[in-house]
Amino acid sequence: MSEDAPPLGPQIQALRKSRRLTLEQLAVLSGVSRSMLSQIERGQANPTFATLWNLTRALGIDISDLLGGQSSQSQPSILVTGAHFIPEIRSEDQKCTLRILSPAQSAGRTEWYEILLEPGGALMSEPHARGAMEHITVITGALEASSGDTRAEVTEGGVARYPADVRHGLRNIHPGRTRAFLVVES
Repeated sequence: MSEDAPPLGPQIQALRKSRRLTLEQLAVLSGVSRSMLSQIERGQANPTFATLWNLTRALGIDISDLLGGQSSQSQPSILVTGAHFIPEIRSEDQKCTLRILSPAQSAGRTEWYEILLEPGGALMSEPHARGAMEHITVITGALEASSGDTRAEVTEGGVARYPADVRHGLRNIHPGRTRAFLVVES
């Protein structure tokens, strides 16, 4: 049984109006376009985690308040993000899906992802910042990791660590889907 996404649009609209902000003013404060804000408020679009983060910062609330959880200012809380709020990036050929698991505030330092590579799928990357490293753990399937001119096969349960400040990539070498977790340290 799947859960419906919480109705965030009316909550965002009520918060915006209670602060006497126009759509244009909230767009400027949050960096979210006016048209996207309008679609979110009308329930025609579901915001990504990054969009929610920007909106809650602009409105001066914690994201957990908007999602119905406890504020981070109260005694210990656990912020649970529903699967429908996990941002995903898909390759044009639909053979690679990156699910962004790290919180927005860790971007550029330590980031972690779930990677799903369909047969023949690959994720090729240009060099990251100097000294950047990647750590890939294969959960199911097998892949080939490359860093510069070096290549290595990584099978189920294996971990590869490699420099990411050179051209690098991951390629599914398994006949089925490969699922892996990637940590990027900058």
